[in-house]
This record gives sequence, structure tokens and C-alpha cells, in this order.
Amino acid sequence: MDQVTSRISNGVMLNAYPDSIGEKLEDTITMLEMAEFKDVFSFFYILPTFFNSDLDRGFSIIDYNINEDLVSIENLEALNALDIKLKFDIVLNHLSVASPQFQDLLKLGEQSKYKHFFINWNTFWEGYGEYDENGIIIPKAEYLNKLFMRKSGLPILKVPFPDGTEQPYWNTFYQEIKYHKITINDLDKVEGLTLDKAELICDIINSAIDSGRDLNSVQLNDLESYKNEVLSIVHEHRSYLGQMDVNAKSPMVWAFYEETLAKLKGFGCKILRLDAFAYLHKEIGQSNFFNKPGTWEYLERIRKIAHDNDLIVLPEIHAEYGLHLHDEVADKGYRIYDFFLPGLMIHTLETASNKSLLNWVKELVTKAYKTVNMLGCHDGIPVLDLKGKEVNGHYNKGLLSEEEIEHVMKVILERGGRVKNLYSASGKKLSYYQVNATFFSALGEDDKKLLLARAIQLFIPGIPQIWYLDLFAGKNDYEAADKAGSGGHKEINRSNLTLDEIKQGIKKDIVQNQLKIMRLRNTSKAFNGSISIGHTPEDELDLTWIFNEECAQLKANLNNFSFTINYKESGLMKTMSF
Repeated sequence: MDQVTSRISNGVMLNAYPDSIGEKLEDTITMLEMAEFKDVFSFFYILPTFFNSDLDRGFSIIDYNINEDLVSIENLEALNALDIKLKFDIVLNHLSVASPQFQDLLKLGEQSKYKHFFINWNTFWEGYGEYDENGIIIPKAEYLNKLFMRKSGLPILKVPFPDGTEQPYWNTFYQEIKYHKITINDLDKVEGLTLDKAELICDIINSAIDSGRDLNSVQLNDLESYKNEVLSIVHEHRSYLGQMDVNAKSPMVWAFYEETLAKLKGFGCKILRLDAFAYLHKEIGQSNFFNKPGTWEYLERIRKIAHDNDLIVLPEIHAEYGLHLHDEVADKGYRIYDFFLPGLMIHTLETASNKSLLNWVKELVTKAYKTVNMLGCHDGIPVLDLKGKEVNGHYNKGLLSEEEIEHVMKVILERGGRVKNLYSASGKKLSYYQVNATFFSALGEDDKKLLLARAIQLFIPGIPQIWYLDLFAGKNDYEAADKAGSGGHKEINRSNLTLDEIKQGIKKDIVQNQLKIMRLRNTSKAFNGSISIGHTPEDELDLTWIFNEECAQLKANLNNFSFTINYKESGLMKTMSF
């Protein structure tokens, strides 16, 4: 293979699962070794199915060992040979029920050394609420109403302990409980149950399981006296998955973090994304989302461990712009995610107005934010992030007005996007959170819009992160989203591509042109310098980067989506026109 040329320090980042291309990580490497991809990427954000996991496409971690079904040590050596640095996730807030720690707790109960590694809901809230008929403490309203929820209902999963009890453990994010059909043999130990009665009960229960009905509401009619015993057997046959919140007050959790960060460094990690960190700190009377000062204290502890392992920390947080949490995170010296850019980009291209986008660019420059930006990603297109927010009786404006945000939402939904919502403790729907769609489909599957969106992204300050499917102009995958069932909305933007599809896709102009611009962004030293914003009409853009003798200028028309890039290479001025 040809020698890799020198790249800039804030070059372009690929974002994909280990099996997003082909069947294993080695297939992505095969793509990266193609001539068309030479010098296009400096970083690779590999999503956490890289590790052993079982739910939420990788974010329910079993352990941080390599998932040998998808990844090998040889793959990591090949990426190092390509001079591609890696970005990984550590999911700070939770681990899978299948993790060694939680399995030990399930096996040994109160005798487990991991007794305090996770959070028993009732233990946490003891003295601050009342038990309900199911043995769950319902916190007093003054506490419950402050909780920031990611799903409807209480954030718990009840798990069986060796003593026969079911204990509620804190479960902020996903859980999946499956009930399995019973047979007459399963009911052998039910005293007084004849074969005919057992067959009838099995028919009723299995029908309820097939239809997804609440088993507690099932009526056994003349056989109702057997219900409690039968449901006990049904519960014994269930299986479940869940992302169980860890107890950051436990020294064992911090020892686990230290062990994990050292392991990730060994895999070649350079940037460490802190997933769900804002939910880690939990305290009675606070929202359990970015509690202060506890969250800051935890972040500093993580940053010190990361520093010891030569890792750059990237906290992941979704919050309204008007809350200004991104300011606080940046002021503490952390690199931040630019979750504002995707919605702003759609607004800019759909309204032919540069105003809101340039306001954000000016803020990026003035406040010297260090960011990773993106258009599409493994999650949805953020919209909540653009909102204003009332803080201490004062309303802080958002990057877009409520009407403008609604318009962005409407556009994406009309083009097939799907919605994820947030909930209050009582189960009331609060607000839209993000829209799930490929960025190409969100733009009306218009090649010219996608190419201009990519060019603008590459000229915005920050490390540009590229979702693999956007690069290949991927369309909404409704079949995958429908097949995934409830909660499967994210699969609309996660279609795996075969190597044959990659080879065919490379032939398309939309792919070739993106690669051309990305290669410039990844290698031109101009992007190590400073950006200036040219004075233009509202429907145009003029962004220029300069570093010593190097320069790169983007001039765009937001009405017809045409643009030119003028740049200096080897002392000569060159132009790309699209």
C-alpha cells in the first residue's frame, strides 16, 4: 500500500458499527484500503458492538473485551497501519444484566461483593416515599416530579434474587422482558390440576403472550384459583435484558472505570466518548440529569483517569441550547458534541437562509469551542437541542424559534422520519427529542443538498464526523425499522452495506464528490488555522480558512445548492466547482 501522507490534527472521522460494512470490521478495513479512500479519514469512531453487548445495538455493555465475532487484534493492527486513530465509548451510567458484576449479584444476592455496584431502587429511596402494592417505593411527589425520565413509568427493572424475592434495580434506559410459552409439563407441580384444565390454562396464557397482553389482566374464569401459582411459573420462564445503572458512590465502580480506560488505550483509543455520563450522579431531591456539583466532580475524576491513559475526553450530552450546558462543559475545558449542527443544516438548506447557521458559527469561533460535529449518526437528528429554555425565571433563546423547530420536524416527518419522545415520571409525554431518519432522506433525497451539506459541515469548526450511510446517500430503511418493532425507530438509519454495495456506491458522483472534499478537509493545513466569514446576502455562504500560506474557501448558493471550493495546494490555487 502507498505511504500515507501527513494528515492534520483535526482531520475527518468515520463513524460506523464494526459490521456496518460487510459482516465484520475487516470488511470496513478492506474499504478503507481502497484507493478511493486514501487520506480521507484520520479517525474512526467504532460503535460499541466492538465490545461484548446484548441490547440497544451495543450500548448495553456486558464487558469491554473485544467482540470476537466482529473484531480481531489483527483489525486493530491494520487500522494502526493506516494511521487511523480510534474513538470508543465508555457507557458510564450502566452495564448489562449479563455483565459479570450483575450476574454475580443475581447468583449470590445479599452475599455478592457487587451488592453495592448497582442501585437497588428501594434502598436508594428508603425514607423518601411509600411502598405500593407491588413492594416498590414510590418517591414523594416533591422528589418524583423532579426526575428526568428517558421512558414512561419508573426507571426500574425487577430481578429475581436467590431468596425468591424480586428486587427493583435502577434502569434508566432500555429493558426487554420476554415471556415464553408454557406447556402442560410446566404445570405438573400445580396440585389438583387435571390434564384438560392444564391444556386450557396453557391456551389462555400462551394466547396472551402471543398478543403481548398484560398477564396480570388475564382471566382464567373457572380456573381463577390457579392464577397466582400459574403466573409464578410463567415468571420463572421469562428472560430479560436491561441496562442497569451503576452506583458511582461505590469504589468498585471507579476501579472498574480505571481498568476499562487502560484496556481501551491498549486497543488504540485516542478519543473517549462518555456516553450517558449526565445520568451517573444520583441524589435525593435532584433531577438525576446533570446534577450539580456531583456531575462535575465525577467528570473530573474520569478526566484524570483519561489523562493518565493519554485519552481525550468527549462528554456526550443532549440538552436544550437555552440551558447552556454546552457552555458549562466547554468552559471546563472539555471538547463537546455539536448536536446543534444537524437541525441547523436542514433549516439552512430548506429556507435558503444563512442567519441561524452563521450565528452558531460565530459563537463557535468567539468562544473557541473544541467540538466534534456531525450530520447523521447512529441515533436520530437532534431537535430538542435547538430549543430555548427558561432558567431561573429568565427565558434564554434557542438557536431556532419554536416555529422554526416545528418546521424542521415537519419536513423530516413528511419525508418519512420517525419520532422518539421523552416522558415525565407519571408517564406523560413531554416533548419531541429527536427524529430518526437518514440525513439524505431528511433532505428529500436530493444529491445537491447532501453534497452542499457535507461541504458546509467540513468548513464548520470542529472534527467532522461522517456517518457511513450518509457518505453513500443511504435512504430511510422502513423495513428494518418495522421489523425491529417497538423502539425500533433507530434502525431506519442503520442499514448494513455489503462490500458489493460499497464498490457500486463508489462509482456514484455523490460519493466521489464527497470523498474529494473530505480528502481536502483531512489533509489541508488551512483547517489548522482560523476561519473568516465573508459578508454575503442571506442566501449565500462564504467561509475561508487560512493557516500560513495555506487557504481553503467555500462559496455557496443556498437557493440552487451550487458551490465552489478554492484552495491552495503546493503553492498553486485550485478550484472545485459543483
